[in-house]
Amino acid sequence: MNDGNIESTVVVEISSQTNEMVETEMVGETDEVKHETKALIEALKRRAQTEAESAGTLTRETYLNAVRKAREAIEGEKLIERDRLERSWAVIQDETDKNLHLLLKELADLSDRFQAATKAAWEAFNAPRPHN
Repeated sequence: MNDGNIESTVVVEISSQTNEMVETEMVGETDEVKHETKALIEALKRRAQTEAESAGTLTRETYLNAVRKAREAIEGEKLIERDRLERSWAVIQDETDKNLHLLLKELADLSDRFQAATKAAWEAFNAPRPHN
């Protein structure tokens, strides 16, 4: 009996980071559950990145809103069971916080380097010059 649902297969590239995270956090789960969770995380990452890029700037609020929109879309489509989604969501939020922390650290480092370069350029520009 066909109930109108069409099942399709999509090939999703799983990052080593996602693979390691799911294998660590979901010890004891079946391979199918782990695979679906990994695919969900990668889909959410892509969706969040697309949402954030369309917003123009990547801020914590923009990134979290994008992740929330992706989650709502997936929940609305009922692609996976609720409990698996909640576990995946918790893992994604942790990963989001880690990634955002790293991004902010890199931005702060870049800002420090620009300040140092600007100061060095200003000092070189204003350095006394010998008169010939």
